[in-house]
Amino acid sequence: MTPGTPGTPSGHRRPHRPRKAVVAGVALSDCGRVDEATPYALHAQAARRALADSGLDRSVIDGFASAGLGTLAPVEVAEYLGLRPTWVDSTAVGGATWEVLAAHAADAIAAGHANAVLLVYGSTARADIKAGRRTSNLSFGARGPLQFEVPYGHTLIAKYAMAARRHMHQYGTTLEQLAEVAVQARANAAANPDAMYRTPVTVDEVLAGPMIADPFTKLHCCIRSDGGCAVLLAAEDYVPDLAKPPVWVLGCGTAVSHTTMSEWDDFTVSPAAVSGRLAFERAGVRPADIDLAEIYDAFTYMTLVTLEDLGFCAKGEGGAFVGKGRLLRDGELPVNTDGGGLAACHPGMRGLFLLVEAVRQLRGEYGPERQVRKPGGRLPHLAVASGTGGWFCSSGTVVLGRG
Repeated sequence: MTPGTPGTPSGHRRPHRPRKAVVAGVALSDCGRVDEATPYALHAQAARRALADSGLDRSVIDGFASAGLGTLAPVEVAEYLGLRPTWVDSTAVGGATWEVLAAHAADAIAAGHANAVLLVYGSTARADIKAGRRTSNLSFGARGPLQFEVPYGHTLIAKYAMAARRHMHQYGTTLEQLAEVAVQARANAAANPDAMYRTPVTVDEVLAGPMIADPFTKLHCCIRSDGGCAVLLAAEDYVPDLAKPPVWVLGCGTAVSHTTMSEWDDFTVSPAAVSGRLAFERAGVRPADIDLAEIYDAFTYMTLVTLEDLGFCAKGEGGAFVGKGRLLRDGELPVNTDGGGLAACHPGMRGLFLLVEAVRQLRGEYGPERQVRKPGGRLPHLAVASGTGGWFCSSGTVVLGRG
């Protein structure tokens, strides 16, 4: 394809029908323990790698989305990358940010407002704390509605812990069932050379760990790492020019719930119940059609309740559902096939990593120890990535398809 103008496919400036969006390229920056790099350097590294992965020229990028870095995000990061986009977004809703931004980008591409949108993230959260450049306090300040909770030490992890305890009380979910999520995440990470923690753990080891916030012991909680990643979304016009098979954005959904715990209607229901329903409806598929799921897992309870809310099992049945190795790479529903935030990496707003892993699995890029294969040895055809922000405050769900 010969571009008509920089960043614009010839003859497609004003499409007569909504254009479909594809994932053209994905990449990780260096991840895990990255003591020397800056967050900007990780953004740049991931962006360069994603562009190379796509096979497209950087001149096609006319849209840019970033959050979490810079005084004028995403302007500051775009400047660092040498981009001058005509479509930008910096919507920040915590861990769901990247699925929400992907939804916005797909809409912009469909409307012809952008042709290729780069989503990029980078963080040195682990290195910053190690060097004393920031603290690990997660109370998020004491203004606005939060002023009524922060004085009592009600941090982010305490909010998740309360929700988990409610689910245990209401549905009989057990600590052992929650621990199974951590065990299977670590097992999936064992085949990922980029994962920070690859040594297997047992349910007993998870339960015996130091208590962080009841009922969460240390291994119920995500790790802290450095790292970044990038995803390049493009209009379907560019498919002939891609270096690798396209992965199609089939449907997206977004939703918000609450910030104040007293305004949360039900501690056992996350906003993924809404974003998931919308994404599946717009994609024209059902949860039963999905081959693998990448789910935000800052805590084990997040995985369990999100699986319920996305419709993979009934409400209250998540504890039983996550057992018997169902979440393993070769299980009935592979979940967080890279090891997730519990074992692979968690530098902050991890949602973009979910999209990267889903795309790579759908492309069939991994070797036999890590690649998901369905019955008969077929590659996965459909994947879902669902990010959660805050303390179940926001949700973004994206359904992706191959071929």
